[in-house]
Order: sequence, then structure tokens, then C-alpha cells
Amino acid sequence: MPGLYFQDFEVGQRFDHEWTRTVTEMDNVLFSTLTMNVQPLHLDAHFSAQTEFRKPIVNSLFTLGLVIGMTVNDTTFRTTIANLGMGDTRFPNPVFAGDTIHVKTEVLSKRESKSRPEAGIIEFEHTGYNQDGKVICACKRAALMHKRPAQA
Repeated sequence: MPGLYFQDFEVGQRFDHEWTRTVTEMDNVLFSTLTMNVQPLHLDAHFSAQTEFRKPIVNSLFTLGLVIGMTVNDTTFRTTIANLGMGDTRFPNPVFAGDTIHVKTEVLSKRESKSRPEAGIIEFEHTGYNQDGKVICACKRAALMHKRPAQA
């Protein structure tokens, strides 16, 4: 089932994505090591125990990828041409192994592509929350989206 096409989005449209995901220690360790991020805040329990967090925090780039990924089924599955950029990304609260994440999305803007008549640009704001309702990630994302194919 495809996601939404450019024409299906409206400015101000909101999505409360039903998917949830509990983050595991393995998620954090694998992502951090695969991306060669050896920051002890993510990987070293002894080091982390001496910080204000008292335990390892989840790599913020994993958190960002998870938050955006959890929106795909409702919005852009098979209808995105490309991500054009991400900006104004914030991580106001840490994520820890065992936290369960859910996401909401708002459509901030839409416009026709100037160079590709079969496409348009949608700007989303994705906001991730933990199980306590605290914002753990917010990001604005611009996506180049297919327009609905013409009926033959």
C-alpha cells in the first residue's frame, strides 16, 4: 500500500502515528558501533554511571532515524523521491534503553517543484515522545514527493 502523494497532503494536517517502539540496549550499541561513534555516554555503563544521566543514553542519531522511520507507513511509503534536508533538530530529553517511543507529524508547508513537474515538496515536523509524554526529538524535514500518477 503506497503512502500519500503530494496532492494528498494539506498544510496543518496532523498524524498521530500508531506505531510504537521500545528502544533496546542492543539498538544503541549496534548503531553506535556501526557508525564508529565510540562516545562512552552511549557505550560505557561505568562511565555513564558517573554522569548526570547515571546510565548510558541512546545515540541521538539513532533516535532521529527511529522518529522519522516511524512516520513512513502513514505518510511517505513508496511515494518519496528523496529527502531534501532536515533542520531545526532538537533532543530536549534523553532516551534510555527501555523507553518506548511514539511519534506525531504535522505538515508545515507544501509547494510544487520548480524543476520537476511530476513532484512537489512537503515540509514535515516530526516529534517523538517517550512513554511519559516527554519530547525526546523534534525535526523539520523536507521531502520531494511524487504526485499522484495521471489516470490512463
